[in-house]
Amino acid sequence: MGRGSTILALDLGSSTGWALRGPDGAITSGVQQFRPNRFEGGGMAFLRFNHWLSEIAETSGPIGAVFFEEVRAHAGTLAAHVYGGFLAHLAAWAEFRDVPYEGVPVGTIKRFITGKGNADKAAVIAAVREKGFAPADDNEADALAILLWSIENHGGLS
Repeated sequence: MGRGSTILALDLGSSTGWALRGPDGAITSGVQQFRPNRFEGGGMAFLRFNHWLSEIAETSGPIGAVFFEEVRAHAGTLAAHVYGGFLAHLAAWAEFRDVPYEGVPVGTIKRFITGKGNADKAAVIAAVREKGFAPADDNEADALAILLWSIENHGGLS
């Protein structure tokens, strides 16, 4: 199904955690900020996100699949709107380029990386560190956990 071996894993939001397995098997990760500044409209975050996705695809080679954290419940309305916007733009970007994408439920990711489906952020960060990574925050830790889950459960590709 995938066109290449590059896998992108995302924890969607204004501070998007990302993890990438390149064609050589090397894993890189980080956090990308998409918050609009006070002089911009809210749509600027989504424009920057789309541009960033295209840059990732250009610099890493063809993306074989994208996996993202599938959130079913949010703490508030704003969080739900922000997540929905990023998800809509990710889906459109992937569909336009014929890149398969799959959401992974939060509990599945937590259970995979910590052994507990209701683990807190600190436990996820600790578990990812035990795997040899040094995430800057919970967003990057989640993205790394999603990537590791995708590799173990799909060989990295769906």
